[in-house]
Amino acid sequence: MNQQNVTQVHAPARHFSVLLSPTPRGARLARLLAVAWMRDHDVPYGLTESTTQVVAELAANAATHGRIAGRSFRLALLSRPGVLRVEVTDTRSERLPRARPACPEGDSGRGLLLVEALADRWGVELGPVPRKTVWAELDLPPR
Repeated sequence: MNQQNVTQVHAPARHFSVLLSPTPRGARLARLLAVAWMRDHDVPYGLTESTTQVVAELAANAATHGRIAGRSFRLALLSRPGVLRVEVTDTRSERLPRARPACPEGDSGRGLLLVEALADRWGVELGPVPRKTVWAELDLPPR
């Protein structure tokens, strides 16, 4: 009996992670770094636009609602076959995000509604104390 060795080839996961200051400048830098990383890793343009908006919203939330003086927030991007994952970790685990209807006259409060609309999935993971990670996943089109 002739047996063949079958080796499956899996595309390696690509990962990017950076600590940023919890300020509007740090949130802006998160968006710019994400755009550069996605360009370098050939993320399709339409997905780049959606992911950029998700990064901008999650980073802005970390800089606004997750801010503790002297503590950074972390942006992480992970590309695996079929999915691009955005993670933003801050040190305010007692302040959990939740999407809620925005006041029509208000200038803010729509960020998680945008994330919910643009991402295929999103959620929150707690820990280790005092951290929380807000994540969003966007499905990649088949190549």
